[in-house]
Amino acid sequence: MKVLVPVKRVIDYNVKVRVKADGSGVDLANVKMSMNPFDEIAVEEAIRLKEAGIATEVVAVSIGVKQSQETLRTALAMGADRAILVVAADDVHVDIEPLSVAKILKGIVDEEQPGLVLCGKQAIDNDMNATGQMLAALLGWSQATFASKLEVEGDSAKVTREVDGGLQTIEVKMPAIVTVDLRLNEPRYASLPNIMKAKKKPLDEKAPSDYGVDVTPRLEIVSTTEPEARKAGIIVGSVDELVSKLKEAGAI
Repeated sequence: MKVLVPVKRVIDYNVKVRVKADGSGVDLANVKMSMNPFDEIAVEEAIRLKEAGIATEVVAVSIGVKQSQETLRTALAMGADRAILVVAADDVHVDIEPLSVAKILKGIVDEEQPGLVLCGKQAIDNDMNATGQMLAALLGWSQATFASKLEVEGDSAKVTREVDGGLQTIEVKMPAIVTVDLRLNEPRYASLPNIMKAKKKPLDEKAPSDYGVDVTPRLEIVSTTEPEARKAGIIVGSVDELVSKLKEAGAI
């Protein structure tokens, strides 16, 4: 079984995001970029499936700017077998919308014929949480979202999902789309020898037109602003005072 893993290049989660002075978007100048953490977990899970003898090949895919090659090389260094880069933008400030990404991924899935697509549940830059679901709809495949545990057995997969009320376990027929959550696994660090080997692994470069997809944005960002600063708290002297303050705030 082949496993396809889409990965996205985002601002590193350790970096404090700054808004441009004109409010037109996020400032990416001289900012460290890395693989979306949820996608990194998806890559790790795909590699574990291969190590367990369930998957035969792991293919990493990225859709965006040419610099996303670095993100794909990270996936290859972790253990992916090959990569596909779809160059869909020249400007790093352009974010390809989820529907366009899903359409391109559908074209890749039609070509590659994987048995499983593992996605991060969302990207930490736009938090849309939409691409996996849209791809499942376009393909007509089973889907399982927010996976914290995955067991592939024959032509089905048992997925434990994190939901508001706790955990839910479902079984889906393969082929399927699974979007992963933070507690699924702990991604490995790429070793130096594997980083060197990754430079020799195949990385194909494509364009959206190869899949008949127009990536012209349908959404317009009107303005971007910093979140309001959190107000300072107060120290209470007793439990009675705490209860009184909570009642005043309408919390109880």
